[in-house]
Amino acid sequence: MAGTSNTKRIAKDFKEISNDPPLDMNVQLGTDGDMHKWVVTVNGPKESPYAGGHFVVQVTLPPNYPFKPPIISWQTKIYHPNVSNDDKGIMCLGMLRDGEWKPSSKLSNALGYIRQLMIEPDVDDAIEQSIAREYKEDRKEFVKKAKKWTKDYA
Repeated sequence: MAGTSNTKRIAKDFKEISNDPPLDMNVQLGTDGDMHKWVVTVNGPKESPYAGGHFVVQVTLPPNYPFKPPIISWQTKIYHPNVSNDDKGIMCLGMLRDGEWKPSSKLSNALGYIRQLMIEPDVDDAIEQSIAREYKEDRKEFVKKAKKWTKDYA
């Protein structure tokens, strides 16, 4: 019965987000139509160094969603303190931690928060400490690198 409940919740969340996607985002199911894997295209917010870029983010909903948080991974490289610079592209997002995520949490809010982090990174919760340090100490250099990576990869 939990699987049925899980599928209903995922279908409901997907419908809500598809009908009213967060700003600068397009949400689709993955190529195999798996409801547990969504592909989100994020257009770089104009008020960020990522403007003009198109970033692909995979959202994986675990079998025990909504009791466990979704997993967000960036498929497009991005120069950002809250996203790992490896092939996994894991995003450090406080609300997606096991202790923070609640079954009543809205996936649309998490997606909206991704956009907000592109505008204003959370350097106190960074996964890439050197980029966070650069953001704090040399914002101009951070912006230069973020724009270059956007141009090169997004």
